[in-house]
Amino acid sequence: MNYDVIVIGGGPPGENAADRAHRGGLSVALVEHELLGGECSYWACIPSKALLRPVQLYDQARTMPGVREAVTGPLDAGAVLKRRDWFASVDPSKPYGHDDAGQQSWLAGAGVEFVRGHGQLAGPKTVQVTASNGETSTLTANHAVVLATGTLATVPPVPGLREAHPWTSREVTNAEKAPRRLIVLGGGVVGCEMAQAMRGLGAEQVTIVERASRLLSNTEPAASELLRTSSEEAGIMVLTGREATEVRRPAAEVTLVLDDGREIVGDELLVATGRTPASDALGLETVGLEPGKYVTVDDSMHVLGGWLYACGDITGRNLLTHMGKYQARVAGDVIAARANGKPDDGPGLRVLADDAWVPQVVFTDPQVCSVGLTAAQAAERGLRTRVVEYDVAAVAGAKLLVEGYRGHATMVVDEDRLVVVGVTFVGPELAELLHSATVAVVGEVPLDRLWHAVPSFPTASEVWLRLLEAYGM
Repeated sequence: MNYDVIVIGGGPPGENAADRAHRGGLSVALVEHELLGGECSYWACIPSKALLRPVQLYDQARTMPGVREAVTGPLDAGAVLKRRDWFASVDPSKPYGHDDAGQQSWLAGAGVEFVRGHGQLAGPKTVQVTASNGETSTLTANHAVVLATGTLATVPPVPGLREAHPWTSREVTNAEKAPRRLIVLGGGVVGCEMAQAMRGLGAEQVTIVERASRLLSNTEPAASELLRTSSEEAGIMVLTGREATEVRRPAAEVTLVLDDGREIVGDELLVATGRTPASDALGLETVGLEPGKYVTVDDSMHVLGGWLYACGDITGRNLLTHMGKYQARVAGDVIAARANGKPDDGPGLRVLADDAWVPQVVFTDPQVCSVGLTAAQAAERGLRTRVVEYDVAAVAGAKLLVEGYRGHATMVVDEDRLVVVGVTFVGPELAELLHSATVAVVGEVPLDRLWHAVPSFPTASEVWLRLLEAYGM
């Protein structure tokens, strides 16, 4: 079969690249061997947030006067899991335990042909597809092949770890119930989110082990401190600056041995130590690339030869769903422009946000919302900055949201250009405030103009006014 564009990988980046290329007038086939919708829909973003939100609402309700009196029982974990199942389209009778019929319907409506099977390169512009029954077929592309196969959970080479059959993000987000004792290896986004989710859903003992000196080590220190405090108050043990040296699982229980000799015993062990590119079975060697590595792209998402592109986690640039979709939109539009002989260097045809404008929300309690550079990252780049910090709990709109509000805001200002280059908001219910910071950072809005963006009262967005006042506006 022959198409203008062939996309390998049916997660959000692959879907978006296929959609944009087809909108540009090209015929497109999308190849996926698991589920359309990818990791995000079934094993990551969607199910994890479906688990976290009820836990957080329940905790907030129990502290709010006039509401706490109406909370007369424990959280209904079964109802939470049932709601998670609905959002993640759980169906044990289907392959991989989920139903992707809705995604298939969307793809067909977008005019993209879906090919179920494992796709891999078999030379330039050539993709070999192996179906579940072992039958193979060959697809050829007139213009481009797009790699969008994402990443897999990393299992580090700790003695006994792999043999202990640990949970990864897939197992924990699809858990049928919370284990009584959960050990979490890794204090990044997945580890912190799922530790809180499982604790809220009934786990009696949850322990996070993180090798760095703090949780979420790549964010602002204030965020790490507030998150640790909140987690410990929820009954989660947090051990930082510690490494695993051995794992034993002779029976049902699992034992994690630390570098200080301590042993932690649990019923399940969640490994949340990073991601590995899903590129070892992509046929990269047939076009001169190294299997098992991230695929290097330029800012048009081009890899090599004028025909090979990549987007999403497999590029290693930003392992976030929304950033992968952003890259995919650029890739699809660039491919269509080049195929149609149109200019390919317009303002929307290069990725710019990948470097210093990346937004991210960690949906813990408190939420950790950031965009742009941290103070440390700005210093590493040699920027002359001023860091402004403010207690979000002093903002009336925030205090009205949650009883006993605790939060923190950090604004990093480039003193030479007088623009904001980084913002971090930490606190309950602040995720929806992040896009205002993203607009300010990406738009490089001058401080003297930002001063006239008047926040509504009483809302948490008044923190913008307080940050600017603290700066000296």
